[in-house]
Amino acid sequence: MSNPLYDRLFGIHAGKATPFLHLPDGRVLSHADFLDMAARIANALTACGLEPDDRVAVQVAKSPEALALYAACVQAGLIFLPLNTAYTTDELRYFIENSGARMVVADAKSQADIEPIAQAQNAMLETLNADGSGSLMRRALGMLPAFEPAHRTEDDLAAFLYTSGTTGRSKGAMLTQANLLSNAETLVQEWRFTAEDVLLHALPIFHTHGLFVATNVMLSAGGSMIFLPGFDLDDILRLMPKATSMMGVPTFYTRLLDDHRFTGDLTRHMRLFISGSAPLLAETHTRFEQRTGHRILERYGMTETNMNTSNPYDGERRAGTVGFPLPGVELKITDPETGDPLPQGEIGMIEVRGPNVFKGYWQMPEKTAAELREDGFFITGDLGRIDADGYVHIVGRGKDLIISGGYNIYPKEIELVLDDQPGLLESAVIGVPHPDFGETVLGILVPEAGAAPDLDAIMEAVSKSLARFKHPRRLILLDELPRNTMGKVQKNVLRETYKDMFAGG
Repeated sequence: MSNPLYDRLFGIHAGKATPFLHLPDGRVLSHADFLDMAARIANALTACGLEPDDRVAVQVAKSPEALALYAACVQAGLIFLPLNTAYTTDELRYFIENSGARMVVADAKSQADIEPIAQAQNAMLETLNADGSGSLMRRALGMLPAFEPAHRTEDDLAAFLYTSGTTGRSKGAMLTQANLLSNAETLVQEWRFTAEDVLLHALPIFHTHGLFVATNVMLSAGGSMIFLPGFDLDDILRLMPKATSMMGVPTFYTRLLDDHRFTGDLTRHMRLFISGSAPLLAETHTRFEQRTGHRILERYGMTETNMNTSNPYDGERRAGTVGFPLPGVELKITDPETGDPLPQGEIGMIEVRGPNVFKGYWQMPEKTAAELREDGFFITGDLGRIDADGYVHIVGRGKDLIISGGYNIYPKEIELVLDDQPGLLESAVIGVPHPDFGETVLGILVPEAGAAPDLDAIMEAVSKSLARFKHPRRLILLDELPRNTMGKVQKNVLRETYKDMFAGG
């Protein structure tokens, strides 16, 4: 029987003694060891009565066993639903109920809180802890290390990923086998991954970046991963000489640059550094290249599509851009109101179409119809433009657009000016309610360590660079910007914090 995702990512490594996971304690799990573990878990899941298309909701710490659970779900035809480990019990209730999960796998520490939710949903509850212990692995240990993969087609669902829900209830993006396979195989070619590669993996595996980009790419290429539970600076510095590549969020790279131990010698064996999940400051690009001689490759993706674009492996990796559409992916800039294509260089809504684009939102036909056009183009919600050389620039989220006195203001344009000012590390520009203009511009600034930025001088620089209607009405200094797990600035949190700043004028 055929199961394309399992056959082409996992099954190709059956019986191989080649290394797959290098663990912090020095253990090495071969491809064969990993597949044996996955098969035992698949047998345990089906022994519990789970059948193809059942949903398995998973909120556990990163571990080899947690990754093997993903492989087991693929093998058994189950829909894998990874959940952020930071989600509260109330948030979990929504995901479990909305997905109709038949099984929930959680850390034993959460068992008492989750049990009533699982019971109300008539879902089974198993435990899996960071050290690999728990009821699920106890079941798996008694099972055979072989499992006949369930029959699946490329159009069958493989996973649900829930969006962050910053503008309402989280939506379950339905990802098919073809979505995941096409993206993994394309990225292997575009980023030149081979069986010789060793990826430094410090990302979480409840998110598309760490799970469907990093892991699937390495499975497809046949390489191995230094599999760390999270980003620990000392571990990264110690292990980097053993790696050839690294995928990270911008925070990884700024933390490395802030440590004097991070040198060009340390990166001598590295082939490629990739950044995503949040925009990388041009300053970080420059500092990284000056320190190491490596130019970080930035790319653009999202929950519903995995990766859409990438800076080139060969050719100019241009700071402030996310490169070109991947092979097989179409990208266009459209008028947010009409959906009509815009001329090159103009800012508008980014829409994408390709084999990477998801099937729709689980049990939300209205949302699906509103964001996924009949011709297959997905309205990303991101504003962007394509420059004269074809590079894609992300300007911001559509919801971050500021309309002040009837003028459209793109925060990114102002942030680029602010970020260039002396003593500033980064900025975030938001729109807040204003009695006269509807909205007005507020600049949130984070100073460099030990710096005391001159706000008057900054405003003067802005006034020379930007039209008056784009000027921040006020500048605010913060020690740091609020961020989500993947390092994205949470502008919704800032908007809520400062929504009353100009109440009453």
